[in-house]
Amino acid sequence: MREIELGEVTITRVIEYYGSVGLSPGEFFPEIPAQSWRDHESWLVPDFLDPAADACVCAIQTWLLRSEGRTILVDTGVGNHKERPNSPVWHHLQTDFLGNLARAGVQPEDVDLVINTHLHVDHVGWNTRLVDGEWVPTFPNATYLMSRADFDFWNPADGHDPALGGGNENVFADSVAPVHRAGQTQLWEDEHVIDGNLRLLPAPGHTPGSSVLSLASGSDRALFVGDMLHTAAQFVEPAANSCFCEDPAAARATRQRLLGQAADTNTLVLPAHLGGHGGAEIVRDGEKFAIKSWAPFARI
Repeated sequence: MREIELGEVTITRVIEYYGSVGLSPGEFFPEIPAQSWRDHESWLVPDFLDPAADACVCAIQTWLLRSEGRTILVDTGVGNHKERPNSPVWHHLQTDFLGNLARAGVQPEDVDLVINTHLHVDHVGWNTRLVDGEWVPTFPNATYLMSRADFDFWNPADGHDPALGGGNENVFADSVAPVHRAGQTQLWEDEHVIDGNLRLLPAPGHTPGSSVLSLASGSDRALFVGDMLHTAAQFVEPAANSCFCEDPAAARATRQRLLGQAADTNTLVLPAHLGGHGGAEIVRDGEKFAIKSWAPFARI
């Protein structure tokens, strides 16, 4: 099952890529002790960890939401034909993402709203596609929601020196600026209410403008957390950041706060990159967390 209903919102999982991202656990998560990976290997393998290859396993996926008559995409993955010289796994990636979206019942023209939880290489790629040598918005009828803080931070004109280094090279030029020039972006600050079920909230740390999408419909709750965590191992090691966080202290505080709220309110946590079932409900375990149940999506 790739589709579930929470209250009045339908959620479909659309996969672009699943596998290694070319980093070992120690490289990707230098703050997670090696012993922790071994202690939790029984449930981290194979969905999140490939110990034989010493590799983290991740999904690149888009959450497709249907809410109050609108079709909404949460993050748009890596994209095809993108020039990514410092990201070998993503360099000129070719996938059938738009075919997968079509199999979920959605054509590009059907999309009303695109939410970029932040503006990293693997969250904005399908914002645009290559047509006659030019990058054009993939979703011509959509409004693209981006946080102003991230838009300003990743704009090369502002001259920031990101922790990600060259990992985001060309991303603003080919996946953000064309949408902005087309007049399809909406830059938001503080908090943004989408409809009666959905609202965007700041979650800074991974990037200055990182955000989470909160779903509350009837008695159901979910939190689409983007890159607030990249692996299920961070449920049990919530103080540990990835190597890509711009502000490690803020990222740690945001993760601890939002996971605590999720545990206290039976909220389904849906990160951008979890393989397996794609997310989980969690419970408190001292200052850490434990898996209560996996999301009801079929494993990939």
